[in-house]
Amino acid sequence: MDDAVRQYIDAISDANRPLFDRFHALITDEFPDADVVISYQMPTYRVGGRRLYVGAWKHGLSVYGWDQDRNVGFVERHPELSNGKGTIKLPAPDASGLPEAELRELIRGALAE
Repeated sequence: MDDAVRQYIDAISDANRPLFDRFHALITDEFPDADVVISYQMPTYRVGGRRLYVGAWKHGLSVYGWDQDRNVGFVERHPELSNGKGTIKLPAPDASGLPEAELRELIRGALAE
């Protein structure tokens, strides 16, 4: 992980840090060889030609870059988390209740080649 990513993570608020750490751990567990860089001013996970952008904001996390055709039903099961085409909003207090399996499916759908 480069210094820019480390600085971004270190600056995440205490309210959102546990959610970010959980999501980061799931991504790196599913894709241990993923490169993590800063792109569009947020951590970006790269696996081959696929990208998943994870931004920490006031509400929690926003996840960008997943292909709607590969969302494995996540949006259908959680329409309240979809904020338009290609964006998933994970509010910090609400997202803690999402099952790990749901998040792993979203991550695999986004990054699996």
